[in-house]
Amino acid sequence: MAPRLLQTTYVGAGFLAALERFAEAERGQLPLWMPVALGMGITAWFVLPGLAAWAAVLLAGLAVALAGLVLPWGTRTARAITIGGLLAMFGCGLIWWRAERVAAPVLARPVVAAFEARVERVEPLPARELVRLTLRPDVAARLPPVVRVNIAEDDLPPGVVPGSRLSLRARLMPPPTAALPGAYDFARTAWFQGIGATGRGFAPIRVVAPGDPGNAALRSTLTGHIVARVDGSEGGIAAAFVTGDRGSIAEADAEAMRRSGLAHLLSISGLHVTAVVVGTMTLVLKLLALFPPIALRCRLPVVAAGAGAMAALAYTWLSGADVPTVRSCIAALLVLAALSLGREAITLRLIATGALLVLLVLPESLAGPSFQLSFAAVTAIVALHEHPRVRRWFLQRDEAVWRRFARSLGSLLLTGLLVEAALMPIGLYHFHKAGLYGALANIVAIPRTTFVTMPLEALALLLDLGGLGAPAWWAVEQSLALLLWIARTVAAAPGSVAALPAMPDGAFALMVAGGLWIALWRTAIRRWGLVPLVIGALWALATPAPDLLVTGDGRHLALATPAGGMAILRDRAGDYVRSTLGEGGGVEGELPPLSDQPGVKCSADLCIATRQAGDRRWTIVATRSGYSVPWAELVAACRHAHIAVSDRRLPAACTPRWLKLDRTTLARTGGVAISLADARVTTVRGGGQHPWEVPQTIAPPRPPYRERRNGRKGGVSDALR
Repeated sequence: MAPRLLQTTYVGAGFLAALERFAEAERGQLPLWMPVALGMGITAWFVLPGLAAWAAVLLAGLAVALAGLVLPWGTRTARAITIGGLLAMFGCGLIWWRAERVAAPVLARPVVAAFEARVERVEPLPARELVRLTLRPDVAARLPPVVRVNIAEDDLPPGVVPGSRLSLRARLMPPPTAALPGAYDFARTAWFQGIGATGRGFAPIRVVAPGDPGNAALRSTLTGHIVARVDGSEGGIAAAFVTGDRGSIAEADAEAMRRSGLAHLLSISGLHVTAVVVGTMTLVLKLLALFPPIALRCRLPVVAAGAGAMAALAYTWLSGADVPTVRSCIAALLVLAALSLGREAITLRLIATGALLVLLVLPESLAGPSFQLSFAAVTAIVALHEHPRVRRWFLQRDEAVWRRFARSLGSLLLTGLLVEAALMPIGLYHFHKAGLYGALANIVAIPRTTFVTMPLEALALLLDLGGLGAPAWWAVEQSLALLLWIARTVAAAPGSVAALPAMPDGAFALMVAGGLWIALWRTAIRRWGLVPLVIGALWALATPAPDLLVTGDGRHLALATPAGGMAILRDRAGDYVRSTLGEGGGVEGELPPLSDQPGVKCSADLCIATRQAGDRRWTIVATRSGYSVPWAELVAACRHAHIAVSDRRLPAACTPRWLKLDRTTLARTGGVAISLADARVTTVRGGGQHPWEVPQTIAPPRPPYRERRNGRKGGVSDALR
């Protein structure tokens, strides 16, 4: 026993010594994993279903930290393990606390309500002829503390600004959960924003008391001024660059920007904040250099950095201080601080610090695509250009102009390709589609936006103070017209978009882990990150598209066609439903009607479809209208079907051979995706205990039956009149 124990001790000591040598070799990279450890705890809370699992994460993080304390504390390995365990435990506890802290009642059921409310936010959506209001209803209305409603432009009276009090009637409903597995979950987003209901407001709307617009009036006025100077979607993009308001961009052009990989230009983030900071610093430096007494007595770069910081803060305030803009502002302030201290400005440590600060303040942002896309892009760029070999390749040399231009172009192309590769898994996971030519489009679009369009727009706004901005606005319009032409051309190119059905969480986690491993280490061990990266990619690509998709309300259904597409149950389904079903099935383009497909028989009220999957022939029956089907016919159809789908509660005698998805079942499961070949069912709701899944609800009182029926005092008929 003694020799064996001694041998085990030697092996353990050798392993710890190897870990310590590795930690010493990577000592400069270890701090970069702090936001990763914090994010692991946050992610575990989002992914795991309930209290017992969250408590297990806290205990596991504590156990890891204690394991680090057992090791000799003077070693880097011990400190790294202890700090990592504590950060993971803290991350889980932080997001748990945050979710409970923002808790607010959610509307229990759809309702038409008449109420008074104070306006919190006004968001014009000219392209849709709507205005979106965030309201805080009076307590007497017995509604959630914050609701969000869309109102037709013509129905909204003038003078509505933040702080105004309105009297209105609106059709409200609880924030919707994901319609399908893997789709966007607005209920989660609304929970952290405190929104307890959404809906549509109706005329007449009356302003009870005026409000103090604050910066919202300046933002709205500036948006209106820009849109008045530049027509169409070009004006909407110009406004988005300055105020972050994208409501004037036509949906077709917004989709083209997304498909071409240029949509990030429409969200005020690092590119826009950097342009403002650099422009401000350059202007301040040039102006102060004209005064020798100031230039000789002051450190002009520090003064310029202070002016750039003030410009970044003002720009963030003016644009509405959305999360991406706040993140970019924090990063810009860190860069300016580093420059002022004489340190290297843009490093992975700076990015890690920015990510850590954002997660400490807004831990829920980790689950959103905005955080993931922005930090993935900038991490990939900095990690690439910090690599010694890449630095040598693109180091500035005393060489011919054409060689210098070719080297710069190669650097830009390589950076674009790497960023596109880094963002593609995130885009496919969240949106089920990703642009394939985005790197090429961004090579042209980003420099033009940074060095041409935004300076021209700033010049136009400055000249407008003297009424001389028309020529500059014409130049802005031409520059943005070229940007839209690039977006439309790339979006229309064959194979411009890769579509994929809902990606498994495990596949996405492996790709993220592999990417971080490659980006954050510096020794040869970084190459091992290719293993999880490739496994995750193959897993995602090998995941078959579902054969049947059913939305959570049971009204809409999409069935795989023999040609490889998806056919939709209701011919008159809206664009949003069609888009959601197409994305869930990994299908690009229009969804044909199910009634036109082979093997499908449909009446106005019922469809019966047969599909061969594997060695089994499946029969699906689904209701497709609000009218009742004769009881005997419905029961007979259910008896011969494997799956029955309906947006109503089916009778107990309706007993399909395998699965019954009616209103009762779908209320429990949410949207459903079914793979017929292996009889695999994936649901939106899995019995989780997250606050938005089991919220505290509030239900306004129902009006008397006669008033509801006649549409008086809050009835639906009167609201729609």
